[in-house]
Amino acid sequence: MTSLKEQTDAQFAKTRQAKPEFAHQIDELLAKAREFQEGGKAIAVGQPAPEFSLPNPQGETVALSALLADGPAVVMFYRGSWCPYCNLQLRAMQARLPEIRELGAQLVAISPQMPDESLTQTERDALEFTVLSDQDARVAATYGVAWKVPELILEHMRNDRGLDLSAINNGNGSVLPIPATFVLSRDGVVAWRYVNVDYRTRAEPDDVIAALKDLSS
Repeated sequence: MTSLKEQTDAQFAKTRQAKPEFAHQIDELLAKAREFQEGGKAIAVGQPAPEFSLPNPQGETVALSALLADGPAVVMFYRGSWCPYCNLQLRAMQARLPEIRELGAQLVAISPQMPDESLTQTERDALEFTVLSDQDARVAATYGVAWKVPELILEHMRNDRGLDLSAINNGNGSVLPIPATFVLSRDGVVAWRYVNVDYRTRAEPDDVIAALKDLSS
């Protein structure tokens, strides 16, 4: 089975081939972001996860406390349905959803997109886990994973991809979540996490499953 990293690496290889100068600039930009420890203030293992109540694509409000009522939860922050790396991650997690549920856990994915823009109907039908809208990345900020996106990336989104994030998110289009995954115990404490300002890399589903197994042991 192809790992998520292999899939995301292949995705960026396409970008590197099509836009080598931009890919080089991204490499340098993200290296600086790591140097300045972007994401370094994310809630740590052993800390309680902040409570949230956010709308799903149907406009219904979902609270973290409700997700934790019956067991642990996996909370994923992603940039949006326009991000190919995010879509690879969402599909990879969907493929492992039966295992996650067998371990008694809930899976929730959170992005800044508005509820009616976060997923197409086809995408909604394909995903069987909870997807929530975090306008202006406010909840992401409480988890320490909100990031003011550098102009280079915003310019690429506007000019090369035709994306107006202010319209898509109906709010601040320059603040996005650092892709991050938190495994929370039933009492809402962070048991495992993956935080990386490099949006091209994501938590491996195998590692998420292993963290859930540790909780159940």
